[in-house]
Amino acid sequence: MSDGTTRVSEPAQRTGRQVVIITGLSGAGKSNALHAFEDAGYFCIDNLPPRMVRSVLATSDAEQGPEGIVVVMDIRGRRYFGSELEESLESFGVESGWNRKVIFIDSDEPTLVRRYKESRRPHPNAKDGDVLGAIRSERTYLSGLRERADLVVDTSGYTAADARLRFKKLAESLTSKLTVSIFSFGFKHGAPLDADMLLDTRFLANPHYDPELRPLTGHDERVREAVLKQPDGEEFLGKTCDLLNFLLPRYAAEGKTYFTLGVGCTGGRHRSVAITEELARCLRDSDSDAEIFVRHRDLDRR
Repeated sequence: MSDGTTRVSEPAQRTGRQVVIITGLSGAGKSNALHAFEDAGYFCIDNLPPRMVRSVLATSDAEQGPEGIVVVMDIRGRRYFGSELEESLESFGVESGWNRKVIFIDSDEPTLVRRYKESRRPHPNAKDGDVLGAIRSERTYLSGLRERADLVVDTSGYTAADARLRFKKLAESLTSKLTVSIFSFGFKHGAPLDADMLLDTRFLANPHYDPELRPLTGHDERVREAVLKQPDGEEFLGKTCDLLNFLLPRYAAEGKTYFTLGVGCTGGRHRSVAITEELARCLRDSDSDAEIFVRHRDLDRR
C-alpha cells in the first residue's frame, strides 16, 4: 500500500561526451559562451567549417580526449558554406559516444545595436554601416538554426558580468547537476524569449502606487513586506514553491540540465523582484540539489 509519498527516480547518469554547437546572432554573446565552456574544460573551436566537425569527433581519443567539444558556428560560416550547417546538424552526435547539444544565443535589437555602438566594431553582415538592417537580415538568415536549437539563451539587457556568470553556469550545467535560473522582469519592457516557464505576479497589489514605496525596489524590506504579506502573496509563494519542488527533481531525472523561470510584474522593480528572491530562498532551503542563479533584468529601468 502506498504511504502517500511520491518517490522520484535518481537523475539519469549522463553517458558519453558532449559536442556542443553554439550559434546565434552576432553580438549576442557567443564569444563569452565559448570562453565559459573553455574555462569549464571543453575543447573549443571558433568558426570551424561544418564539414570538419565530424572529423574532429572521429579523431578525438575516447579515453584520453576531452569530455566535451564546443564549436561556434554563425553567419560567417553560413555565408561561406550555405546550408551545410543545417544539413550537418542531422549527423552531428550520431557518432558512438557523443551527445549533441545545440545552443542558440539571441538578443533583442536595442541591445545588439547598443553593443555594436559601444564596441565600434562592424557587424559582419552590415552593408554601408546599416547595423539594424544587418541584425534583422541575420535573424532571418539564422531562423532555421534557432528552430533546431535545444536551448535558446536570450542575453537582452545583460551586463558583461551577467553574461559571464550565465554562461559559466550553463557550461557547468552540462556536466553537473540541474541549474535553475530565476529572473525577474517587467512585462512593459517585453516578455523574455528564453524562459521555460513564466509566472505573472500582476494580480498582486502594486507598490508602485504607494508614493513612499515607489522609489524603492523588491530588495527593500518595506516593499518585501507589502508584497509577501498579502494573503494572495503568501498563498502564491506556497503553491509555487510546492510546484517547483515537485517539478525540478523530475526534470533532473529526465536528464534536463538547465531550467529557466521568469517572474514578471509590470515594471520589473517591485513585485517580481520580491517574489523572485523568495522563490530562490525557498529552493535553496529545500532538499533540491539544483544550483540556483538569480538575476533581475529590469531592476534599473524606469
